[in-house]
Amino acid sequence: MVDHRRPAVPAIPVDLAAAEPPTPEQAAAELRATLGPLYRQLRQSHDSGNLSLPESSALSRLERGGPMPAADLAKIERVSPQSIAVTLQRLEARGLVQRAPDPTDGRRVILSPTGSGRDVVHARRARRQERLARALAELSGAERAQLMTALPLLQRIADAI
Repeated sequence: MVDHRRPAVPAIPVDLAAAEPPTPEQAAAELRATLGPLYRQLRQSHDSGNLSLPESSALSRLERGGPMPAADLAKIERVSPQSIAVTLQRLEARGLVQRAPDPTDGRRVILSPTGSGRDVVHARRARRQERLARALAELSGAERAQLMTALPLLQRIADAI
């Protein structure tokens, strides 16, 4: 079997001041090239219960963000109202999402995950976390610590995008 993963990345030099800092464009390209495959690997789950990526994303968003109208979910997911409607119909047909009248505006419908929907989201998250923990276990303690020091920077980048 051929291992198609990227080779191990050497540890960041301890003396960062001695190295020429990358340009924002270079850093963006490296970050995208590294985090893109990581994100895809974490999102791909062979035991996902046959949820499509849009279904998984919408269900997870409802679980994290709480009940909301379809229009709000479409905006957050950056998809058309028609696309989110199809996704929600599929989730509702599987018993993972439920509809209820908006208590403040009877013309609107609020969507939320069912108990089964929450169970699916929590199980998927647990499996992804287990996979990530297994990969992190292959790093040394110092490497994990180094990774942890980068997390606040990654969060600032995420907040700025």
